[in-house]
This record gives sequence, C-alpha cells and structure tokens, in this order.
Amino acid sequence: MTLIFNPASDGLSKVFRDYQEEALRFVWERNEEGAISREVWSHVNDRLVGKTISRASIINFLNAMVDEGVLDYDERTGKGGYHRVYRPKLNETSFKKYVAQTVISSLMKDFPAETKEALKLAIS
Repeated sequence: MTLIFNPASDGLSKVFRDYQEEALRFVWERNEEGAISREVWSHVNDRLVGKTISRASIINFLNAMVDEGVLDYDERTGKGGYHRVYRPKLNETSFKKYVAQTVISSLMKDFPAETKEALKLAIS
C-alpha cells in the first residue's frame, strides 16, 4: 500500500479513509497488548455511523500497514487456527514524521529546486 496524500483533508485523513484511521487508532490504543483483526473490525464498525466495513477490508489494511512498516504482528494459535496479533511498530508521532518524510522525499524526487524553496519559505 502506497500512501496517497490528499492535502485538502485534515489530520490523518490526508492519507487514510475514515475506517482506516479508526482501525489504526485502535491498534495504537491497544499498544503492546495488540489486537486481532476481528477486534479491530468490531471496533471500527461500532464507531462508524451509517456504514459497515468488511472484515476483508480491515485485514487488507492491517496487512498493508505491516508492509508499510507502521504495524508489526505476532501469530497466536486460537479457535480456528492461527491469528495475527497486530501491534504498533510506529506510534502516532513517529507515523506522522514518516508521512512528512515520505511526502517531502517524493516532492524532492520530482521537484527538487521548488521543494527546497518552498521548505525555506515554510521555515522562515
């Protein structure tokens, strides 16, 4: 999953859909205790009003966050086989820094002079 940056949105909505933000915040809240996809799915659907998110969407998002280096997981045996227990690899502050670095790196690749100038103006 490559982050898609939408500058017109606010906060984490710049890079996430509402259910994705809710899912990630839940895993951050659980911290080292972690959460399995069923718990995340249940939490997200309890919090979102007027819509339902599939469990597959939650699992795909959580796995994408593992691939992106935002989450980590351990496997635990349980009813029905193995379950991934997702835990934060980056906390919220570290994730925001990661987003900023990713956006700036992308801009530097395509528009190096303009990005440097814009950063100078933003800092002063």
